[in-house]
Amino acid sequence: MLMSMDKELLQIIGVTLRMSFFSTLISCLIGMPLGVLLGKSRFKGKGTIIKLTGTFMGLPPVVAGLIVYMLFSKNGIFGSLGLLFTVEVMVIAQCMLIIPVVINLTHSITSVNASPLLETAKGLNFSKGKTALLMLTENKTALFSVVLTAFGRSIAEVGAVSLVGGNIQWKTRVMTTAIMLETNKGNFSFALALGIILLLISLTVNVIASFAVKEDKR
Repeated sequence: MLMSMDKELLQIIGVTLRMSFFSTLISCLIGMPLGVLLGKSRFKGKGTIIKLTGTFMGLPPVVAGLIVYMLFSKNGIFGSLGLLFTVEVMVIAQCMLIIPVVINLTHSITSVNASPLLETAKGLNFSKGKTALLMLTENKTALFSVVLTAFGRSIAEVGAVSLVGGNIQWKTRVMTTAIMLETNKGNFSFALALGIILLLISLTVNVIASFAVKEDKR
């Protein structure tokens, strides 16, 4: 029984880390360039876009999960892909929640020193792509916090991943949904073990990121 629980625990941790890693990676790859674009550009409707991303930052996870569920269910637009109740669709639901956060935070960071960096890029005759890259590299220390926020949002999520993933044992069960399930079952020791591991993973990621920031400042 104990060996079976150990195997399940490792499997749950593996699924959680895989989902959180790809959710964070995809969200940052999409959200950071868009955030930089908002930070360095002036165009009509920019204020509206910023307000919309701010609104979507507060999107309830169950609503995001419901939208993704409807899109990937049997009768949905993407139902033929057969992704419902898989880790892949959980990542999609996560990205729907995290991308607005990454866009908004990246915009807030890059807009602070956008003017001098744009002047520098203009003087060096940089292309739009090189200008965006300059803004990312010049703000890379501050952008670590955006990555950490994205990862934290991903690894702590319950509602959306439970809805689209189904919390299926040995397949789509992650630490947060497992904690909720085991607590409801009265299996507090297993739930507590998962909770402690979840905290340790978050702590480890934060320590590594802090160390990377310190090394970068030297």
